[in-house]
Amino acid sequence: MILTEDHVDLATPTGVMRTFRIRPAGVGKYPGVVLFSEIFQVTGPILRTARLVASQGYIVAIPEIFHEFEPLGTALPYTPEGTDKGNRYKIEKELSAYDHDARAVLDHLKGLPECSGRLGAMGICIGGHLSFRCAMHEDVLAAVCFYATDIHKRSLGKGMNDNSLDRIPEIKGELLMIYGKQDPHVPQAGRDLIYRSLTGAGVNFTWHEFNAEHAFIRDEGHRYNAALAQIGYAMAFELFQRKLYAGEHQAAKTGTEARH
Repeated sequence: MILTEDHVDLATPTGVMRTFRIRPAGVGKYPGVVLFSEIFQVTGPILRTARLVASQGYIVAIPEIFHEFEPLGTALPYTPEGTDKGNRYKIEKELSAYDHDARAVLDHLKGLPECSGRLGAMGICIGGHLSFRCAMHEDVLAAVCFYATDIHKRSLGKGMNDNSLDRIPEIKGELLMIYGKQDPHVPQAGRDLIYRSLTGAGVNFTWHEFNAEHAFIRDEGHRYNAALAQIGYAMAFELFQRKLYAGEHQAAKTGTEARH
């Protein structure tokens, strides 16, 4: 599939947010997917993930999650300095700003003439948590969360006292939660808490734990596990196909039957 790539600068309550867009070049209507990055923003691995998703027939939008703190177009390096900066930003940013950013990208996608209006989300690390929160918007039909951090600790945003666990009942779409058993950022007790909370709220979700460390789908660095990354992506594409494509066809069929 031939892809096109560009960016748009979206207005948010906390300033302009650069958002990268990768989408099929062919004429047609495509579902939209918000891709939330790691703390390093839009790096090479994130762009490659976006291209992989877009090549399956989706309009992918990648917002710069720390646009309040860095010049537009900045990607933090995968170094101790970059890690420290990203970890500092994630608890300096207001929790509400993360939600306003997500809403801005969702609205942008819905407003594109080539978007079908069916929306999903995907995120990695902190982005997994942001995808989780993005699923609290009722128009998000499916969300993929790769090793979402800080949900169990309630530590996202300024004050490190987020309400993601409390807001789980707001999730109406289907979730795919993927973790590594050897991930020190989300230990077994934390994973168990998230699982119980989702189950207790009656959320429609699928849960997978691999024998892998944190960042196992990032195709840079020693923790990359290509085989498991491929399985994880396949599960994500199955969910998106079923909820954003097949679901559209089912809705159309149901609407037709209702008129007879």
